[in-house]
Amino acid sequence: MNLQHAVITSVDRDDLPDGGAAHWAETIKVIKALNPETTLEVLIPDFDGKHGLIDLIIAEKPDIISHNLETVKRLTPSIRTKAKYETSLKVLEYIASHQVVAKTGIMLGLGETEDEVLGLMDDALSVGCSILTIGQYMQPSRQNIPVSEYITPEKFEEYKQKGLQKGFRVVESAPLVRSSYCAEKHIL
Repeated sequence: MNLQHAVITSVDRDDLPDGGAAHWAETIKVIKALNPETTLEVLIPDFDGKHGLIDLIIAEKPDIISHNLETVKRLTPSIRTKAKYETSLKVLEYIASHQVVAKTGIMLGLGETEDEVLGLMDDALSVGCSILTIGQYMQPSRQNIPVSEYITPEKFEEYKQKGLQKGFRVVESAPLVRSSYCAEKHIL
C-alpha cells in the first residue's frame, strides 16, 4: 500500500485476559517488519491501567501512543461506561515517562464548561501529554447521549490557541477533528 504513516485503533477487547495487548504488540511488530519506513501511531484502550500490558505496546516502539480522555473529569462517569478519568491520566503519564510521545483527544458538546476544558488541558500537560485533538461530539444514534451544544469554529480555534499557549506541541481543534486527524503531521 506504500503507506508513509498509519494509525492503528480497535474496539476494546475486554473479553481477552490481556485486553488485546498482545495483538496490539504483534500488529506493530508485523507492520514494522513489512514496512520499516512507515511511521506508526496507536490509539489504545486504558488496559485498566496495567503497566505490564502497556509495556507490551511501548516495547514495540510506535512513534506515538494515543489514549483518549474523551471528555472532562466531571462528565466522564456519565459518558464513558468503564474508563475512569484518573486511570486515563495515569496511562498517559506512564506512556510519556517512557519517552514515547503521548497524545489524547476529547469531544466537545457534551455539557462541559470552558474552565473544565482548560483544566483538562492542564491535567494532560501535567502528565507529559504533548498532542491534543479536540472535536465536536456527534450523537451516533438515538440511543446515545444527545448533543448538548454545537461549538462554533471560532471557539474551537480559541481552544487551539489556548492549548498551544499552555504548552502542547500540537493541538488539532475543529468541529470535524477526530483522534487521527492529520496524524501524519504529528511525527517529529
